[in-house]
Amino acid sequence: MNPALASKDGEGLTANRRLGNWLDRHCGLHFAEPDLEIMGQRLGRVVEQFSLGSLDFLADEVERGTRDDVKAAVIHAASTNHTYFFREMDTLNVFRDRILPSLESQPEIRIWSAAASTGDEAYTCAILAAEVMDLALATERVKILGTDISGPVINIAESGTYRASSLEYVPKVIKARYFEPLTDGRYALIDEIMQMCTFRRMNLKMRPYPFQKRFDVVFCRNVLYYFQPGTQREVLASIYEATQPNGWLLTDVSFTLRDLGLPWVTVSSGVHRKPA
Repeated sequence: MNPALASKDGEGLTANRRLGNWLDRHCGLHFAEPDLEIMGQRLGRVVEQFSLGSLDFLADEVERGTRDDVKAAVIHAASTNHTYFFREMDTLNVFRDRILPSLESQPEIRIWSAAASTGDEAYTCAILAAEVMDLALATERVKILGTDISGPVINIAESGTYRASSLEYVPKVIKARYFEPLTDGRYALIDEIMQMCTFRRMNLKMRPYPFQKRFDVVFCRNVLYYFQPGTQREVLASIYEATQPNGWLLTDVSFTLRDLGLPWVTVSSGVHRKPA
């Protein structure tokens, strides 16, 4: 029996809520009541991985805080999203057609993919930069940082190797130009694209952010919905400080900054700018 579903007397719900509260405190990840069961199903894999017996014992373990491996597994299981290359093209079209050409003359273009997951978004940015600027010039000038709270997804990003399903929306000509097919059915990015990207583990809730130089463009499209409004405001305020004047913030197209009281100027759905 799946340990996430084993309890019918309130014990499972109590464990889900305890785990949800722990994730909120430590990572800013907020799960509303309707989402707790799905979260518990994800964390059931962690229960099995460490032979803990139930979600209650898992909650006991993370609350004690003595097992870094268990805590890391909980964060990874709860935060991992389904992502893929060339997601939400309306936003990416603005990045390709408006933002990149406006930055092309700079000697260095700094881009941050926050909550980068397995790196699909960061590498998509690198590919679009290569298309706009020429591959050699983009490799020289474009610096992309991808960060995520989960160590395992950072490892996938650094490998630059992906299942075919992650490339479902990549145009055929782009796939042929920037990916090499492997014998096991996966695809590997070419070295030039990988050279533009660096990946680091980072918790967006832990501030101040450790950046010495500001970014021209920040993508934060995978995680904001997991945060409560107060955490959203704090994270986006910190991103604002980490962004150059006239810099850009790209979010999910359905996410609004309207009620957060921040100085970002919304240009269009999912596209925001820091005033000069």
